[in-house]
Amino acid sequence: MRHLLGLVAGLVVLWLLLSGHYAPLTLALGAASCVFTVALCRRLGLVNAESVPIELFPRLPRYAAWLSVQIARSNLDVALRLLRGRKAISPRLVVIDTRTHDPLGQAILANSITLTPGTVTVGLEDDEAIVHALTREGAADIEAGTIATRVAWLEGKAG
Repeated sequence: MRHLLGLVAGLVVLWLLLSGHYAPLTLALGAASCVFTVALCRRLGLVNAESVPIELFPRLPRYAAWLSVQIARSNLDVALRLLRGRKAISPRLVVIDTRTHDPLGQAILANSITLTPGTVTVGLEDDEAIVHALTREGAADIEAGTIATRVAWLEGKAG
């Protein structure tokens, strides 16, 4: 039930933020679309801890801020390496273990790696992620597990 309420709250907030119109007819149509979406998701059995991960919400702002800083740093690093030329780039493929994460955590880890410039998750199966890194340093950072540790914290599995 709490995941259903989380979905309702999320849809209403998203609709209000994206709409920007608060006339009675517009609000009624927005409420109707939220009710229809929730009913459809419930009927399809899509409302669960994985589709509405409300347990992550308290830690999500801090994780998003950390990830934003990492994205900015990596952006600058990739831009500088591209300006320096081919010698500054040393592509690598690394395989990391994702066994400690549940499926949602694995998806967050893979997407976080891909969002960071200079790294791309090219495969995720059998509790392993295959990551292409643009540099030796980027590959070492992925292997060190910096992002994996943060995702574990986001999931509530680490201090």
